Amino acid sequence: MKALSRPAALFVALLGTTVVSGCWERPPVDTYQRGFRGTGMVELNNPRDVPKQLAANAVPDVTPAVTDGGPPASSIYKNVQVLGGVSVGEFTRTMVSITNWVAPKEGCNYCHKAGEGFEADTLYTKIVSRKMLQMTQAINVDNKAHVGITGVTCYTCHRGENIPSNVWFTPPTAKTASRMVGGDGLQNKVAKDVGLSSLPADGLTPFLSQSLEIRTAGSTALPMRGETRNLQTTKQTEWTYALMVHMSEGLGVNCTYCHNTRSFSSWETSTPQRVTAWHGIRMARNLNNEYMEPLTPVFPASRKGAGGDVAKVNCATCHAGAYKPLFGAQMAKDFPALLSKTDVPATPLKVASKR
Repeated sequence: MKALSRPAALFVALLGTTVVSGCWERPPVDTYQRGFRGTGMVELNNPRDVPKQLAANAVPDVTPAVTDGGPPASSIYKNVQVLGGVSVGEFTRTMVSITNWVAPKEGCNYCHKAGEGFEADTLYTKIVSRKMLQMTQAINVDNKAHVGITGVTCYTCHRGENIPSNVWFTPPTAKTASRMVGGDGLQNKVAKDVGLSSLPADGLTPFLSQSLEIRTAGSTALPMRGETRNLQTTKQTEWTYALMVHMSEGLGVNCTYCHNTRSFSSWETSTPQRVTAWHGIRMARNLNNEYMEPLTPVFPASRKGAGGDVAKVNCATCHAGAYKPLFGAQMAKDFPALLSKTDVPATPLKVASKR
């Protein structure tokens, strides 16, 4: 047999190495059986990613608790619209915690303009923070089907940063490509939100802003009974997979965390986590439409996306690569002010001056 040339031999060696290593991850890779044997429900975990995940989900020290009692904050401070019924001691403790969670470098002046008093609504950041407090309360009160008893605080998303690391903006509308009918579908745009895949870069707007059905291609070639056409299009399928890739990346899990690979669409053989994820998708959509989008006129242009929209939440905003945010640390229980909703009169949001 004729010997391989050196370049050919090197290629074969590299190919063999790729095959042995599983094509995707170099060993070792930990595996966990999540379902019945033979169903392919195996969870994969790269132990080299664990230190990075732990660092990204480190839990900060809790501000020491204060004694119960004392007058309500609204009787001491002016213009306290959200936490006015909280005792003045607990109110101060919560404000100190929020400062550490969101603006540890800037301090109180991130939301309050120096020299104008805490009651002034001069800075847009204060108006935004008020809405974010209401959003946090709504998550803890109205979305227990997703967050359970763990709940969230401002730190769950912000992690000591003014702007959470994992937010998203709606990409500008795709332009019509030459020699193509219609647009390019925002495919092959190397978007982080879809795992740098060739799937549509905007796999979030249809589901986390709009309320399109999360579906893959139809199960029949012909229209189903009562329908004039098969409603599950190829484009809808690609959007669905784009969302699924985002959720997998955002939670640091693979498909079997929620699905049985024998039949991805079957709810009967799916894991309980799929139900939790179903509620999470609707929670994110509600937060974007009820709390983030209304703040569009408040944010300055420098805080908006290329299309002029505000930053919005997705699965990674809270999870940051962990199957549970902060690996399930129950921070919210230490802040009673965030565990009940405060009704604030619906008044138009004014545009505040820049910092």
